[in-house]
Amino acid sequence: MTSQVSSTAEQADGALVGEQRTSGDGGPGKEVRRLDRVIIRFAGDSGDGMQLTGDRFTSETASFGNDLSTLPNFPAEIRAPAGTLPGVSSFQLHFADHDILTPGDAPNVLVAMNPAALKANIGDVPRGAEIIVNTDEFTKRPMAKVGYDSNPLEDGSLSAYNVHPVPLTTLTIEALKDFGLSRKEAERSKNMFALGLLSWMYHRPTEGTEKFLRAKFAKKPNIAEANVTAFRAGWNFGETTEDFATSYEVAPATAAFPTGTYRNISGNLALSYGLIAAARQADLPLYLGSYPITPASDILHELSKHKNFGVRTFQAEDEIAGIGAALGAAFGGSLAVTTTSGPGVALKSETIGLAVSLELPLLIVDIQRGGPSTGLPTKTEQADLLQAMYGRNGEAPVPIVAPKTPADCFDAALDAARIALTYRTPVFLLSDGYLANGSEPWRIPEVDELPDLRVQFATGPNHELADGTEVFWPYKRDPETLARPWAVPGTPGLEHRIGGIEKQDGTGNISYDPANHDFMVRTRQAKVDGVTVPDVEVDDPVDGTGQGANTLVLGWGSTYGPITAAVRRVRGGGQRIAQAHLRHLNPFPGNLGEVLARYDKVVVPEMNLGQLATLLRAKYLVDARSHTQVSGMPFKAEQLAEVLKEAIND
Repeated sequence: MTSQVSSTAEQADGALVGEQRTSGDGGPGKEVRRLDRVIIRFAGDSGDGMQLTGDRFTSETASFGNDLSTLPNFPAEIRAPAGTLPGVSSFQLHFADHDILTPGDAPNVLVAMNPAALKANIGDVPRGAEIIVNTDEFTKRPMAKVGYDSNPLEDGSLSAYNVHPVPLTTLTIEALKDFGLSRKEAERSKNMFALGLLSWMYHRPTEGTEKFLRAKFAKKPNIAEANVTAFRAGWNFGETTEDFATSYEVAPATAAFPTGTYRNISGNLALSYGLIAAARQADLPLYLGSYPITPASDILHELSKHKNFGVRTFQAEDEIAGIGAALGAAFGGSLAVTTTSGPGVALKSETIGLAVSLELPLLIVDIQRGGPSTGLPTKTEQADLLQAMYGRNGEAPVPIVAPKTPADCFDAALDAARIALTYRTPVFLLSDGYLANGSEPWRIPEVDELPDLRVQFATGPNHELADGTEVFWPYKRDPETLARPWAVPGTPGLEHRIGGIEKQDGTGNISYDPANHDFMVRTRQAKVDGVTVPDVEVDDPVDGTGQGANTLVLGWGSTYGPITAAVRRVRGGGQRIAQAHLRHLNPFPGNLGEVLARYDKVVVPEMNLGQLATLLRAKYLVDARSHTQVSGMPFKAEQLAEVLKEAIND
């Protein structure tokens, strides 16, 4: 969905504040309360449709004009046992009337579809929050399966919360009794009943969801109407029941964004669109050679839908074949991409080294997840940085680009393509599961805002021998970029040898000469070191005396949202702190060393054990302080704010 917004402003993440008023649109005699932001978490079995429920609530929230940020959380197993803690699937949505940066630290509302969902999430729920529970699932066996000795809805253990017991299953079956569905079929619509209830509770639009359901189940109109009926029944239940005496309004974030047309977008979708845009701006066909792997598979799925834009997708038999096909497409003159996650990068490493040797443009998209080995397939981590930097045999330098938000994945894809095409080199694009599956509003750019990425292929001889003969040298370099010519196979007179054995400078012939190898290794390194990247920008507001902070927090990738939210909290408490964020990790921005030297303390939060901090210490001899987390979940802003306060006061 898209929406138009105008004006610009930036506000700090606000506290949950409200203004009470009574209004007829909240139902007969019901109170409507205005809030500046809300965090909702839907939780249930992986088969309960929590991701679909969250997606629909998010889509309606985006069309309404709120700023938003989401955090889907999937079980690590394809089909974990029903009713167990490992099988719980959740979807958290933070939406507001102002600019926000994260999915929120803790939910104000938890919708728990069964005892497992309640137990798995109650630790994150603050006192006084709203909990909506499906009482039909709180029977002896499901409760015993997750370790409840007594019914938490009756034993007083939830007295600190505002609990709303709702027999979601029973109410859904009753609402659908005229559809001739079996009990099991009717039960599947209970997520739509819950969605209808929450849509009433927060004044979300409904037309889009009803249209979506009819389209999704177009071949099964009876099922489509059953879901629409369950959705409406949930809305009507909220409006008529006495248990929900208050509904809430969160106004559109009209002051949060520059003027433009916006839509809600996930990181993987934004990255897919960025790759298509890059290929169009380069006037090249886009080729994806890939093997399915969580959480990167969505890119393969999405790009396969866009053959009309000159996109070719190849689902290979394994990771090695996927990147081999992509490198072959690069040799043939395509904008070539391979997508994977950490385990796949390990398998692709030899071919990445071959791409370094061949000096061909290739995008390696790594959607990072928890490791090592299979690790946590559905959880997020930033632990592939050193693998991207050094995970190949020999000296095989590769530029590295990392997006900071789901929407920024679009721009990062364009930037990575720019580097690959300009410098004839493979480029790593490091996203992660948090960005890939999370979503936020994205301003759809105008075509004339996109960079011109067109390249010139070699068309004829480029070197004159001593005897005056004109020949083609495949490794004769551009003096500014050190890029070698890109010669499309089949072009008359441009025949040349490729392969992994070291090439002679200029001619591209096989060479075992030690001096030539030394020269070629240093030249490939110099080419990457010379990649043009913008200076890192520092946000360091000065005080009334013109003095800035003495502590810098430096992040990369998806830590941008939590770090920025934490910085806002620290500054809101009256303390000074500077912030900078890196998109380019190889090469680093040219001014990074000077920036680091300006501060007494540098704090580097990462979702690994300190990989960027290790690189900074080695290159700049700076005492970078690591703050690390490898829980499979993003940082929480409040916890990070406390870490930053301690660093400032240390």
